[in-house]
Amino acid sequence: MTRWVDFKALKQSIGIEQVLEDYGVRLKRVHKDYLRGRCPLPTHSSEASRESFGVQTARNIWACHSASCCGARQGQVGGTILDLVAWMETCTIREAALRLQARWGHGAMFAKTDQLVSKRISAERTQPTPPKLPFTLHLRGGHAYLDQRGIDRRAATLFEIGYVADRGFLRGRIVFPIHDQQGNLVAYAGRSLDNSEPRYLFPPGFHKSWVVYNLHRALGAAPMQAGRGIVVEGFFDCLKVHQAGYANVVALMGASLSEVQAQLLKEHFRDLVLMLDGDEAGQRASRVIVTRLRETLTLHIAQVPEGRQPDQLSPTEIQRILGRAARLNSVGMS
Repeated sequence: MTRWVDFKALKQSIGIEQVLEDYGVRLKRVHKDYLRGRCPLPTHSSEASRESFGVQTARNIWACHSASCCGARQGQVGGTILDLVAWMETCTIREAALRLQARWGHGAMFAKTDQLVSKRISAERTQPTPPKLPFTLHLRGGHAYLDQRGIDRRAATLFEIGYVADRGFLRGRIVFPIHDQQGNLVAYAGRSLDNSEPRYLFPPGFHKSWVVYNLHRALGAAPMQAGRGIVVEGFFDCLKVHQAGYANVVALMGASLSEVQAQLLKEHFRDLVLMLDGDEAGQRASRVIVTRLRETLTLHIAQVPEGRQPDQLSPTEIQRILGRAARLNSVGMS
């Protein structure tokens, strides 16, 4: 039976600013109802057009005046949120509408900032875990970028990491499948190969604060590692620590710890080793996490050298740092 879609209701009830935010697109606010910045569309290839993408939030429409985008769309300058999703994900208008409807439905208007914040808070309270994805992506393995980052083929295969060559908003990126604690696939994240922003893209509607990356594998770690978790920030940190022999490593996908993530860690581990980045942000994040979790978990700090990250360390360095952290009896941080 064909699913019915109210295209008009979707265009009126879903704010374009929220849709762009979920794609990881950050634009400058030129004035109250107008945003401008780099075009995020896969059709954009005009090097000279640096800030050709504009959004009128009051009218809920967008436009890109670059020659490449206009040419790819047969002269169409812009459109609605339906056109935006269709071009971002290389799908039909109907498919775009179904994806928007599945994510947001026909609820209240999300265009205003205060309503956006209210919606996000409400979603995190009522849905602390993301739904299982009904599809899988075909990812190409063995990419040179993974070799450059020191990721061996065995780890890339185990973590199911690969490259998306030709479809969707993750096109041209190294992609990481993300699972919940039961091992259900819930999202994909894409990393740019040239450090262009945004370096990481997450799918619309997915909140990384709902998931602890690699938790489902860490829970099946060897008996000697059971009950202890090693916490790092990013995907590549997690991979490099895993390659060094620590299957009980998990990642926050950032430097902050959400309430949902904290609860997941407390449910599944007796003690944690915090191995965040060796910069000021990483040290500050470690202090915050210690303050929040020290009453319920035994905590240790793995001192990553100043200015470095776990993914920049050799297996020997990782083992030495974690070996020292494992011998600590308490954590003292000022």
